[in-house]
Amino acid sequence: MKISALTGLFLLTALPAQAAPIVVELFQSQGCSSCPPAIANVNALAGRPDILALSFGVTYWDYLGWKDTFARSEFTNRQYDYKRGLHTGSVYTPQVVIDGRADLTGTNRGELDAAIGRAVLPKDAPSLSVTGNAVTVSAAAAPAGGTDIWLVRYDPRVQNVDIAAGENSGVLLPHKNIVRGLSRLGNWSGAAQAYAIPAGGDPAWRSAILVQGKNGGPILAAVKL
Repeated sequence: MKISALTGLFLLTALPAQAAPIVVELFQSQGCSSCPPAIANVNALAGRPDILALSFGVTYWDYLGWKDTFARSEFTNRQYDYKRGLHTGSVYTPQVVIDGRADLTGTNRGELDAAIGRAVLPKDAPSLSVTGNAVTVSAAAAPAGGTDIWLVRYDPRVQNVDIAAGENSGVLLPHKNIVRGLSRLGNWSGAAQAYAIPAGGDPAWRSAILVQGKNGGPILAAVKL
């Protein structure tokens, strides 16, 4: 369809820099009849260690008769940033964005797997390491337009939602890796820098850090916590 919080528990020892997972972001709405196949495809990726699968609920289809139970305005704003960064012309659901560099609907599993297979981070990307309640971004080349450090909190548990109205009325829709919080930790200018990771959120939630060009730019590095 188209339109024109991390837990309070942290490791006490240092985690070495890790190979960055491929970030697969799904923008969807429980009120969108086109979304269930893409939701199922991204759910199937949620357990892969080389992928960070994130499902963002957006708000702009709530008027169709069902208010998405996980949607937030900041998630909708993030998709609008991608509209500008990817030059898509409009926002739409379902939309899968891969590493902030490419997008597709995600409804065809073969096409989604092929797009993920083409994802390659730049060789000069920064590395991330976690020590206690801080993440350090290594020195590397930074985009001229600026870079943000994002903290994402998501729920890895299966959340079954019984849709009672709207286009998906009567559908039991399972979700995984639903994003529950998105907060900006600061800017990164290319020099090595550490950022404090605030505590908070449901103890069952998981968290990740993204290093990303501003305003829907490419993702330069990511790490699961």
